[in-house]
Amino acid sequence: VDQIVWRFKLAPETINLNPTKTVAEVQVFGLSLKTGKLDEAVLRAIDKAIPFPSIFELTWRAKRKATAAFKRPSEADSAKWVVSEYFATDWVPADAPREPLPVALDLGALYNRILTAIMPTLAHADEDIQARVDRIEAIRAKTRDVERIKARLNREKQFNRRVAINTELRKANQELADLQQGNAVRAESQPAATNK
Repeated sequence: VDQIVWRFKLAPETINLNPTKTVAEVQVFGLSLKTGKLDEAVLRAIDKAIPFPSIFELTWRAKRKATAAFKRPSEADSAKWVVSEYFATDWVPADAPREPLPVALDLGALYNRILTAIMPTLAHADEDIQARVDRIEAIRAKTRDVERIKARLNREKQFNRRVAINTELRKANQELADLQQGNAVRAESQPAATNK
């Protein structure tokens, strides 16, 4: 990171939108990068230090992109915040026209619409922001699982084991396709929820 600048504060006094219980204001930071990649640990450190939702605008070599994570107060400890995985747009030229802020009635809706614009998958009609974040994180985890199974399949030499791994790979690919279409069976998450 070359430089971090606090660019904007989206709050009732700056944009005339009412706060919500979970979103009192949104902070916008500009990060100038030395290279085209940024470790998410830098963004997590900033998110842990700032007790409000944050949006980051990364700039590098006359290009820019937005990145953010869904951030909400912890239900267990209101002084702590829960931060999801990060979502990012593609790099665009720095002089490209900016999208205007989405139309919203309060800061919570504004934050949700900004995040929705950054997220990589389309929202389903009945899906709230938390459900969508959970689905995207499940898709990312299942994609990593598919890649691990493919690597195991490529290393395995015995035919009978390759058949078993191939069956496991087909099942994982089907689960990934179901998640991407929003038809995922929540069987994996239900036992974990009932045990807590």
